[in-house]
Amino acid sequence: MAQEKTKHFVALITLIAALGGFLFGFDMAVVSGIIEPVKVQYGLTAAQEGLFVSCALLGCIGGVAFSGYLSDTIGRRKVLFIAAFLFLISALGFALSKEYGALIFFRVLAGVGVGVASNVSPLYISEIAPANKRGGLVTFYQLAITIGILTAYLSNLFLQRNAINYTGSSSSLLHWLFIENVWRGMFLVGVIPALAFALLLLIVPESPRWLVQHGKAAAALAVLTKISGHQDAVVELNTIKEMSSQKKGGFSELMRLPLRKLLVLAMTLTALSQFSGINGVIFYGPTIMKSAGIVANDALFYQVILGAANMLFTFIAILKVDSWGRRPLYLYGSMLAAIALALTGFCFWLNITGWLMLGCIILFLLFFAFSLGPLKFVISTEIFPTHIRGTALSVCIMTMWVSDWVVNLLFPVMRDELGITVSFFIFAFFCLLSFIYAKMNLFETKGKSLEEIEKSVAVNQ
Repeated sequence: MAQEKTKHFVALITLIAALGGFLFGFDMAVVSGIIEPVKVQYGLTAAQEGLFVSCALLGCIGGVAFSGYLSDTIGRRKVLFIAAFLFLISALGFALSKEYGALIFFRVLAGVGVGVASNVSPLYISEIAPANKRGGLVTFYQLAITIGILTAYLSNLFLQRNAINYTGSSSSLLHWLFIENVWRGMFLVGVIPALAFALLLLIVPESPRWLVQHGKAAAALAVLTKISGHQDAVVELNTIKEMSSQKKGGFSELMRLPLRKLLVLAMTLTALSQFSGINGVIFYGPTIMKSAGIVANDALFYQVILGAANMLFTFIAILKVDSWGRRPLYLYGSMLAAIALALTGFCFWLNITGWLMLGCIILFLLFFAFSLGPLKFVISTEIFPTHIRGTALSVCIMTMWVSDWVVNLLFPVMRDELGITVSFFIFAFFCLLSFIYAKMNLFETKGKSLEEIEKSVAVNQ
């Protein structure tokens, strides 16, 4: 009975923390449905459109930059509250703002929230999860992102079709938000999960490892008891105390061995996962599918299909990461992803269109969703010591956002100048490179506590 109670408690706080990932996915995906109407309504130039689309990335980078240090200083839970507040304010402000400059401001603010959540949510989950369940629980964060993306696509599609089919008239605020300016309503929907996130965080405890690091052992024991029972909690607390005697670290400590080697590993795997072209496939998918003769003109419906596939395939990682291990999943997934991308390139090269090409792209999503996608979060949250984990993870997440920016910036140029065939071969090359690098450098961490991983890293460096 007590064991079931601890399982339910861990599941509950994991799901709540993963809402940060849901909001991350929702916020980044909802923009796909509002770019065109905002461009038309405000008569945006190409430069203004580019600023509107990319300004959230500036906020992401800013959010990541301060969230790591802040979470190490004031705690994981408080920083998650900050993320929830930013999501809530940005959704309300964006929906109600009439000036273009105000829209940009609230998009940047939303980006800050995304940056904070993308850093602290997986960090928190990794620190409260039992060792034998940690991989799957951290992967729930990636699943939450995909659910957020799919929810945004479905919400956009529903609101768009409802506005088109609506025949009445009204002067109410709701009519202005959801019919006349339906793109405002698309963004306003984000208020619901943001408010839920903020309220549910009230029942979430602070990370026990952060509590020990700041001299609050009694509070840490209380949390660990709820997570794993009293007997295991005492043993784990003593282990955490043993490994937390070091001073707080900063960026300078990350530049010294053995942490520097771990940082290079995590940053490289993170960058290569984004250079696989996942965002090129997701964001420019309608263009690719049109050229393949599959999608005619309903881009939002197409995005729902891709979003659903991405979400469903992530369950493979959740089910297998703690039994198969991080290293095998990463190696098999990256190699198979490279093959799927190469096959897609050959389809374009040989002018093989239709469902065969779509099948190759779906296969890529399958292999990415159980390896390159979620495992960068799992690995990055496991291999660093508690006293510097937040700062180290912020560097890794910053790497992710910069890599995303590079891919989004270069993909249209690659597509137009090099051709779509060569573009897919380049993405396949990066997946192959990811396989080679992981085979040479990635070590297994399944089933080990964070402190056991820290000890083994210290011994082997």
